[in-house]
Amino acid sequence: MSQRTQRLADQVQRDLSVLIREEIKDPRIRMVTISAVKVSPDMGYADVYVTVLGATLEEKPDDSLKVLNAAAGFLRGGLGRGLKTRIIPHIRFHFDEATARGNRMAALITTAVKEDLERAEARGESEPGIADET
Repeated sequence: MSQRTQRLADQVQRDLSVLIREEIKDPRIRMVTISAVKVSPDMGYADVYVTVLGATLEEKPDDSLKVLNAAAGFLRGGLGRGLKTRIIPHIRFHFDEATARGNRMAALITTAVKEDLERAEARGESEPGIADET
């Protein structure tokens, strides 16, 4: 990604987060966070990756994505008022599965560590995985 498209992606991310928070009043949109924006080399499209509070890989936030994609034209108009570029990219919203996978892995690790500590306490060990040398 060129420096110019990266700057545009950063600006789109900042502006869209404000527009979604302040202009979209649909109750189907829960707490939405824009995790990344990728702008095509010709600056014609911006792929916006979002996470939704409480959404998992199994339970994708389809309602929120439908509302955001339906409002993409409105949001593009809002971007046009703030961006100082000749071309305003078309917006496409996607669920950010990478963040959801990361959250799931962190939860699995936390659970494994907790279970390991409980097993160590049940055996009377001072630290899990280290046997007492007595």
